[in-house]
Amino acid sequence: MTASSDDLARLLVGAPDAEIVALESELRRAQLNADVARLDALLADDLLFTGPDGQLGTKAQDLAAHASGQVRFRRHDVEELRIRRVGVDVAICALSTALEVEVAGDTVRGRFRYTRVWGREMYGNWRVVGGHVAAVS
Repeated sequence: MTASSDDLARLLVGAPDAEIVALESELRRAQLNADVARLDALLADDLLFTGPDGQLGTKAQDLAAHASGQVRFRRHDVEELRIRRVGVDVAICALSTALEVEVAGDTVRGRFRYTRVWGREMYGNWRVVGGHVAAVS
């Protein structure tokens, strides 16, 4: 099941921010569909992302994992979204979600919180420039 921007907007805590809500919705849809081309467009080339195991991952690693089927999002049910703008070109998101993800043949289920930093890069394109995901107990 995929959520629209309107669905995520209903889960937003705080001030409305249609632009970033739409980007978060698009990223979620790309993850669920293993849409490597869309992920490529949404992730900064020099992405800094820390996974739930504490390891730093790169954009190239993330794209390769989706392309090969090593990672497959099966369920991604957003529970809450918070957005904080830092000027006009940076936004920080905290998103809590219930996930079911196949990783190297094993299924991981649970609640997770993503913290993502969106930055408006050259030519006005928004991309994820940094982030972290952690299990929530």
